Amino acid sequence: MSLVDLIAQADRRALAASGLACLDRCVPLLGGDDEILRPLWSSLVAGQEWQERAAKARAELGAEEMSDGDAERVFEAEAARLARRMLDTFPARPTTEALRQWADACSVAALQVHQLLDPAEDASPVEARREGRTEGMPSLVAAELRRQITVLELLAGHGPNGLRQALEVSTEGRRVLRAVVSRRARGRA
Repeated sequence: MSLVDLIAQADRRALAASGLACLDRCVPLLGGDDEILRPLWSSLVAGQEWQERAAKARAELGAEEMSDGDAERVFEAEAARLARRMLDTFPARPTTEALRQWADACSVAALQVHQLLDPAEDASPVEARREGRTEGMPSLVAAELRRQITVLELLAGHGPNGLRQALEVSTEGRRVLRAVVSRRARGRA
């Protein structure tokens, strides 16, 4: 089943976890530590305080922008803007439809982030990747796509009990992205 199909069939909790997992993996671009979104993950278990915890995460991550002036950092700046948009567009009212739109947008943004940061050239639109056309996909983008699918499958198969495993998948992806960002910074030095 394609990622697009999984998002279309997901329930409210799975949609919230899917969007949150995409954002969580991109937190290194926003200068956040590994625990900054943990309260939002907890709210998925408890089913409450989503808006308050989202507002707190926004405030803690600030609105730091990267300068476009440095040509070598243009991809990182665009990736950070995409990550910031995920954070800024948390649904004010977490209805199923609002969460579906947010999770879908986060999915696209996270794949675009990984495509920007992948050293392999790939001009394929991420929408095609989400629909299942994965031939010739760069490894960083392929891994992100697998993580997104895995999160939704875990929650579809295990319900609320799949949240811990979804968080583990997201944590692993965050470590990978942090390493990529670090390597790129070292390469510029």
